[in-house]
Amino acid sequence: MAGHRAAAYMVAAAALILGVLAAIPAAVQSIGVCYGVNGNGLPSASDVVQLYLSNGISGMRIYSPDGANRDTLQALRGRDIDVILDVGNGHLADLAACGANADSWVQANVKPYKDVKIKYIVVGNEVPDLGGSTCDILPAMHNVHDALARAGLGGIKVSTAVNSGVTTGFPPSQGTFSAAHMPPIAQYLASTGAPLLANVYPYFTYTATPGNDLNYALFTSSGTVVQDGNGLGYQNMFDSLVDTFYAALESAGAGSVTIVVSESGWPSAGDTEATPGNAQTYNQNLIKHVGQGTPKRPGAIETYICAMFNEDKNTGAEIEKHFGLFYPDQSPVYSISF
Repeated sequence: MAGHRAAAYMVAAAALILGVLAAIPAAVQSIGVCYGVNGNGLPSASDVVQLYLSNGISGMRIYSPDGANRDTLQALRGRDIDVILDVGNGHLADLAACGANADSWVQANVKPYKDVKIKYIVVGNEVPDLGGSTCDILPAMHNVHDALARAGLGGIKVSTAVNSGVTTGFPPSQGTFSAAHMPPIAQYLASTGAPLLANVYPYFTYTATPGNDLNYALFTSSGTVVQDGNGLGYQNMFDSLVDTFYAALESAGAGSVTIVVSESGWPSAGDTEATPGNAQTYNQNLIKHVGQGTPKRPGAIETYICAMFNEDKNTGAEIEKHFGLFYPDQSPVYSISF
């Protein structure tokens, strides 16, 4: 999670119009939750893993394996939880520089944990295009991918996580990548069979433009709001954002790449529409909805809610501290069922 998220969504929102909710299937799709440690009084790693298991949460995104989060990898040994492991944006330049650096990173952070179900390595999370930092993403992905293969861990997919600020176009079928570094990344993902990790936040798109439809953002509208020219109707903003990514992938010649929603959520405090009621409505409806897919791509969407805990050390707007499903004492911020 990053404090600069809202600014990126301001850019994307200008190209988006809002819409309503599709019928929710009875079956609930298994879903993951992001786990950050940027807060005071958080539980021990072993207690966190037990909280995931007791709530039936089958996936965990860990934002950085460094420092305290290595305790999390230890606690995940032998557990039936799929893991997304971030390298941390601060390591991009080092990993891009040479394969030996990637080898060292894999040997320290991945190979010792063969009994952890590491599914994806995220090379860069919403990397800001400052000082050419986005230029490091693709070479770092190459180097980490190759280092994993050399370590006998080629089954782990390497990707990067982006937000809607890298796309433009409306309706969703007109989506393209607005960021120049994205088409080569998309084509590389197509060549390796890895998904693109997308951080999808209707909250930020909704709040970026006054007059937007809250029901469309919360999955609570009752009919099609956006009718795409290709005959597809959109009843909620989440589907519109995801399908904009899919159209952008197709326009980049990478239509075979799938989307994993690596972050989505709604804050429970810090702004007018950031309430426990709205957060509960969004996240519960998200859990119910992702099993059916989008109008463009039916089928279950692998999705991770942000985040497990409220983290009071997060920087940026006050809402950044209130995306958690649980307080640090493990009591729920609001009722949610997985």
